[in-house]
Amino acid sequence: MMLNCIIIEDEPLALERTKNYALKVPYLNLIHTFDNSLEAMGFIKSNQVDLLFLDIEMDELTGIDMLQVLKNPPEVIITTAYEKYALKGYELNITDYLLKPFSFERLLQASEKVFNKMKDKPKQQKEFLFVKTEYRIEKIPLSKVLYIEGMRDYRCIQTTSKKILTLQTFSELEAYLPIEKFCRVHKSYLVAIEQIAFVERNRIKIQDKRIPISNTYKSRFYKLIGFSK
Repeated sequence: MMLNCIIIEDEPLALERTKNYALKVPYLNLIHTFDNSLEAMGFIKSNQVDLLFLDIEMDELTGIDMLQVLKNPPEVIITTAYEKYALKGYELNITDYLLKPFSFERLLQASEKVFNKMKDKPKQQKEFLFVKTEYRIEKIPLSKVLYIEGMRDYRCIQTTSKKILTLQTFSELEAYLPIEKFCRVHKSYLVAIEQIAFVERNRIKIQDKRIPISNTYKSRFYKLIGFSK
């Protein structure tokens, strides 16, 4: 099971540290980072987010304020330099509370709590993807998607019957896709696991297309298909 997570942190160094830690955890799929909670709220409402790494003291809207406003928020791990918010955080049903500067081991421990909490929750299986095209919002059965290719400003969704172009980013598309069935394998490619014919020399064969696996995504891809690399 993979968990879609985002980081909300307005301190650049703290954001980079949390990001580097999260990328080390094999079941965390970091789909976005934010330096303010207002932007993050909009993203959460329109994307599948399982876990927030949330700073407290931010301009305009604090982390606590955001949790009080959000209906049905994702699982939350608070990351802050201040102990004074601990009680309020737990009143808002957070999973864990990390005091900066925290170690990778401490973040991993908190992530394990979320993973164990969510692994027994039944997840609704998605069967369709809705994407914005030039003139309409198109419904695409997930069973028909072969792969998604980046083409400058566009993402080209190759299905079994046609190509569909959208301006939606890879991050936006990944947030809607079941992460156990679709995997980013390159900065320019995302593939449907079920459509893979074979993998050879870090190349994925899907129908007549050979798709490269880059070093950035190699570890996660091979873990997803049940091999270590």
